[in-house]
Amino acid sequence: MARSAIMNVMVQAALKGGRSLTRDFGEVQNLQVSLKGPGDYVSQADKKAENIIFNELQRARPDYSFLMEESGTIAGSDDQHRFIIDPLDGTTNFLHGIPIFAVSIALERQGQIVAGVIYNPALDELYTAERGSGVFLNDRRLRVAGRRKLEDCVIATGIPHLGRGKHGQYLVELRNVMGEVAGIRRMGAAALDLASVAAGRFDAFWESDLQPWDMAAGLLMVREAGGFVSDMSGGQDIFASKSVVAGNEFIHPALLQTLKKPV
Repeated sequence: MARSAIMNVMVQAALKGGRSLTRDFGEVQNLQVSLKGPGDYVSQADKKAENIIFNELQRARPDYSFLMEESGTIAGSDDQHRFIIDPLDGTTNFLHGIPIFAVSIALERQGQIVAGVIYNPALDELYTAERGSGVFLNDRRLRVAGRRKLEDCVIATGIPHLGRGKHGQYLVELRNVMGEVAGIRRMGAAALDLASVAAGRFDAFWESDLQPWDMAAGLLMVREAGGFVSDMSGGQDIFASKSVVAGNEFIHPALLQTLKKPV
């Protein structure tokens, strides 16, 4: 599959960051048996991967701006282009030795996401997407699932935890959805959840209290796979609302309507 120059740069950055995470993941699994635990080590693994990705991208595009989970905003002389980076999406999974985590890199041009890479190094799964050119998993083109009824669907979600999100509101949403669908899954990495919607593995996904780096690449992938994304109100102010609902043309509106039901 032919890739653009910028996509090749992003893929190489993601692969290098992923290789660093893979090495550290093996050490985290060993640290699970220690009393101290692997928390500090994982924090360093996260920062190390981000530095690798940042250096790779900045070397190729030194004028671009950056928004990164660990380092925040770095303004470049080119304010029309911005890389949005999550070096380790699924940190809690990584911390507990669960092989569901990813590097996520998106490129934003004039406020619009135009390219995205999501890489799960544990499974060696590389998702790539460019605006108008489709989305691919290890060079295989993807499409969203074609199911039309919620009762046939498996829906992914993110569950708020200690110190995060509105637990009461989420329980209402969960109660509304669980009675309408074939199954609900919580994988623990929003970037991979969105990529899995693009791949047709999940029929839809919803979550609140997310950051741009959690969603940016995945939003493009769902759209390029023929799906629809919105915030929880059905609008497109996704980054500002910190919420996302994704699915195909039938399931996306049905899930939105279900989420809005009263208790």
